[in-house]
Amino acid sequence: MSESFDFIVVGKGMMGAAAARHLALSGAGVALVGPDEPTDWASHSGVFSSHYDNARITRTIDDDPVWARLARRSIERYDEIERESGIRFYHEVGCLMAGPAPGSSYDYIEQVEKARDALGVEAPLYDSEALSRRFPWFRFPEGAAGVYERLGAGYINPRALVAAQVICAEKAGARIVRDEVGAVSEADDRVVVTTVSGMRLEAGRVIVAAGGFSLSDKLLPRPIDLTVKARTVLFAEVAASELPDFEGMPSLIGAAPEQEKSYYLLPPVGYADGRTYIKIGGDPTDRILGDEPAIRHWFRGPGGAAAAEHLRRLLAEVMPDFRPVSTRFSPCVTSFTRDGLPYIGFAEGDRIAVVTGGNGQAAKSSDEIGRLGAVLVQNGRLDEPEYDADFAVAFR
Repeated sequence: MSESFDFIVVGKGMMGAAAARHLALSGAGVALVGPDEPTDWASHSGVFSSHYDNARITRTIDDDPVWARLARRSIERYDEIERESGIRFYHEVGCLMAGPAPGSSYDYIEQVEKARDALGVEAPLYDSEALSRRFPWFRFPEGAAGVYERLGAGYINPRALVAAQVICAEKAGARIVRDEVGAVSEADDRVVVTTVSGMRLEAGRVIVAAGGFSLSDKLLPRPIDLTVKARTVLFAEVAASELPDFEGMPSLIGAAPEQEKSYYLLPPVGYADGRTYIKIGGDPTDRILGDEPAIRHWFRGPGGAAAAEHLRRLLAEVMPDFRPVSTRFSPCVTSFTRDGLPYIGFAEGDRIAVVTGGNGQAAKSSDEIGRLGAVLVQNGRLDEPEYDADFAVAFR
C-alpha cells in the first residue's frame, strides 16, 4: 500500500520544512519526510542535519543582492512563524561586521557599506576607537572598523526554527513522516519515495532538500555539483554569574583577507545541557567530504581537534577578558554550489526537484529558499524576476 500526495518533501531540515509549510498553506496535499535528531551522534548510522544547533547569525546586509533579498524576505516572516507555531527562535541582538577599516587593501567594510546603502538599512560605521567603546566585549586589531546592523539582525535557533516550521506545516495539513528516505525514483507519472522502514509514498512531484546528503545516488537521478566541507565549531561555556556582563552583546562576523583569520561568533546562548555557551566558528583550512558515507562518518566523530585549537586562539584574541568555564567542540558541514547561490531547480525532467546548497549563508534565509522551492514544484518553473538570478542546478 502507498500513501499518495500532491508533493513530497525529502529532508526535514531548514529548507525542507520551510518548503513543506509553504506548500501546505497553499492547500496542497503534502508529506514532509525526515528523521528527528539522533540522541547519540556517535552510534547513529543514519543521516544527520546541520541544523542541530541553537545559534546561527541572521542579518540583512550582504554584498550579494540575491542573498540580501533571500534574507530580508525570510526575516520579515519570522514573526508570523513564531506566532503560528508558538515557538520563539529569533533573537534580535544585532550583528556587527568587523574588518580592516576603509582604505585598506582589503575592501570588506567598503562592500558592506555599499550593500547597506543599496538596501537602505540603518547600520552605522564605527572606527577603531568607537568599536572599543560601543562593544567592550571585543578587542580588534589596530586599524579595524565595523558596521553594526541593530534591527532585523542577531541570531536564530535553527533547531527551534525547524520545530516551528514543522508545527506550522502540520497545522496547515501536512503529513509529517519521521523516517529516513532510502530511495527516490520515478514510476510512470508519479515519483515514489521509499523510507528505510519500508513505507512507500507517492506524489506528482518531489523536492529533495537533504543538505549535504543530496550527494546520495539514492535520492537523485544524477549527481549534482555540490561541494561539502567539514566544519568544526567551538563552544565556550559562560559562568552563570557572569551572564549579566554580556547583556547587549551582538553576533559578530570578523573578516580578514586570510581564511585562517576570519571567523563568526555568537553571544551567550543556552543549550539542552543546561549550560550557556559563546560559539565561534571559522575553519582555517578546508576538508572536502566527497560522498555521503564520508559525511556520515564526519558527523559521528568529534570534529577537528586542530581546528578547535585554532578557534580557541581566535576567541582569546577577540575576547581576551573572557575566561570560559569549559570548552567543547563538535562537527558540522557546509554545502557549496558551483556559483554560490542555492540550487532551486529540477534534477531531471520536471518531477524531482532539488533545493540545497546553503553556501554558509542559508540558515537565516531558509524560509524564502523553501518558498521558492514550493513555487517551483507548484508551477513547474521558477519565475521570480525580481531576483535576477539563475538558481538552476549544476551537475557533475
